[in-house]
Amino acid sequence: MFDLDLTDLRAFARIADLKSVSAAARALNMPKSSVSRSLARLEAVVGTALVERSNRHLRLTEAGALLYPHALRIMNDVDEAETALGGFVGVPRGTLRVSAPLAYAHTFIAPMLPAFLASYPELRVVLDLNHRNVDMVAQEIDVVVRMGPLVDSGLVARRLPPLEIWLCASPSYLEARGTPTSVADLAAHDFIDRIDGTTEWTFDTPGRGKEHVSIYPRVVSPEPTVGLVMLMGGAGIGRLPRFMAEKAIAAGELVRVLPATRPGTTEVNALYPSHRSLSAKVRVFIDALAAHLGGKKPRG
Repeated sequence: MFDLDLTDLRAFARIADLKSVSAAARALNMPKSSVSRSLARLEAVVGTALVERSNRHLRLTEAGALLYPHALRIMNDVDEAETALGGFVGVPRGTLRVSAPLAYAHTFIAPMLPAFLASYPELRVVLDLNHRNVDMVAQEIDVVVRMGPLVDSGLVARRLPPLEIWLCASPSYLEARGTPTSVADLAAHDFIDRIDGTTEWTFDTPGRGKEHVSIYPRVVSPEPTVGLVMLMGGAGIGRLPRFMAEKAIAAGELVRVLPATRPGTTEVNALYPSHRSLSAKVRVFIDALAAHLGGKKPRG
């Protein structure tokens, strides 16, 4: 069993990140000689070289490449432990990395951040704006906000207020293809959806109860802002969160289709790994976002 020193592991992780002992020393605010000694001690403990150095280049050996992701994970866990404990004896601090869809971040997260940052001056926030799946450990993401049904990801989920959904199309599309007057009419149209495959859309129709239609999208985009542009361009009929559709409808760029029906809501969740459940920065961010949304009562 190896007796690995955290200081030496941190120095190695920085060297591996920056491909330079000198750069690692600057990043760690340590003398270059101390970083070099840390690397030498670690190599002595594991019994093999971890880096190969020449006059101008540094690269990881096979053993170094094997150790690097483990060293990174250990240092991330140590940082998380320090941050979590710091939240109980002081204030949340460090870098909080949040992944969220662009439209959702623009409408709901960005407005709450100024007051949030003022409340926690030792926190900085890095936003990753997308709707794709992310490897939270590899990418060091602390919180993921996602719209839509949850998949079994092994992450801890906190439910946020759901978003009202509207069915929309452009005036030009409806002029060319006709405006549906019933759920059954939708079968003759082109669709934009976030799911690649046949999907059943459900509508709550006054006097008829729940009605269903199976759709196979002509265009698939998991990012709603892309779907919005395509809908305004006349590519078909699609579902949008109300907060995205309202401005386009007010501007005459979209029309609400079957407005008497209710296409439902989409759930929103804040997700985080279970080992970050005690992280102060994660806890205060999700609490602040939930409080902000609760005050605004987002309709979609």
